[in-house]
Amino acid sequence: MGIMRTEPYLWTTWLTKLLVGEESCEWGAWFKAHHQSYTKVPDSFDRTAWQMEHTALLMDIRGRLESQQYAIFLERQNHFTARGKQSGITIGGQPDLIATKGSYGLICDAKTGQPRPSDHIQVMIYMWAIPYALRQYSAMSLDGKVIYRDHEIEIPNSAINEPFINNLTKLIQRLGSSDPSRKVPSAMECQFCQIANSECPERIEYGGEQEKPAIDL
Repeated sequence: MGIMRTEPYLWTTWLTKLLVGEESCEWGAWFKAHHQSYTKVPDSFDRTAWQMEHTALLMDIRGRLESQQYAIFLERQNHFTARGKQSGITIGGQPDLIATKGSYGLICDAKTGQPRPSDHIQVMIYMWAIPYALRQYSAMSLDGKVIYRDHEIEIPNSAINEPFINNLTKLIQRLGSSDPSRKVPSAMECQFCQIANSECPERIEYGGEQEKPAIDL
């Protein structure tokens, strides 16, 4: 069984798919917010190949922005944590790239997969959190950009509006609560969840093509 955290902690990417409905099971994020060193399912993802592809795209983005006279800050330079004053919930994240020029800042995330709404939300959460978490950006006007291999999506600072902030903070409060979020197990979501069956007995193991029942057609 996982070890209980002393305070709830949420990584940005645990929030993004829940905010746009790409995932429905809030329990998984709630469990990770309150536990560490838990049992995980084996990971078959080819992380080395992904990292190489992602790095190549990120270096291309850096080169383009440097040619426009931006100062560039990459990955670990952008790591942040911010703790709620009243809730005690900590949010963490790490944008791929932050580019600055004078009092203007641009938060960029490089994506090598298929475009998804949660990609945009990830950058929007960075745009909301970073002025609080990293002092050097507190007075800056921050826009965002999701950059794919063949196109870009710009996110203006005005997107960080009251409805977005309300939805985000309500989700954070639910996941940071001591009351467990409701489980919504499904084969489609459970196959991408890293929490093992020993931690979540309701987990549905995805069997792929071999376990699909036959229908008389």
